[in-house]
Amino acid sequence: MAKTVLTVDDSASIRQMVKLTLAGAGYQVVEAEDGEQGLAAARKGGIDMVLTDLNMPRMNGIALIRELRRLPSYTGVPIVLLTTESDAERKQEAKAAGATGWITKPFQPDQLLSVTRKVLGA
Repeated sequence: MAKTVLTVDDSASIRQMVKLTLAGAGYQVVEAEDGEQGLAAARKGGIDMVLTDLNMPRMNGIALIRELRRLPSYTGVPIVLLTTESDAERKQEAKAAGATGWITKPFQPDQLLSVTRKVLGA
């Protein structure tokens, strides 16, 4: 059964790139435009990994991670930030919130697949 990745990003082009990359490797991809939509999609269940942007309207990536980690079903789900920011302080903040990893944009499809396979073990 294919693993499902929730990608949360306010950029339609980034979501499309993520979807093309991951769907091409056999993953199912669910999309959301911001943290609030991402949280709503996550609450429906069936998500094996969350890939989220940091800076988004309505709810940013760190707030999304904190909300997801409060849900019993997301305590063990990998959550990776995909963002243009590479500031060490922000990375620490994300890690403290419960982020599993960090990918800096622009990303290479091979890098995204490598991280996805590593955190999902598939």
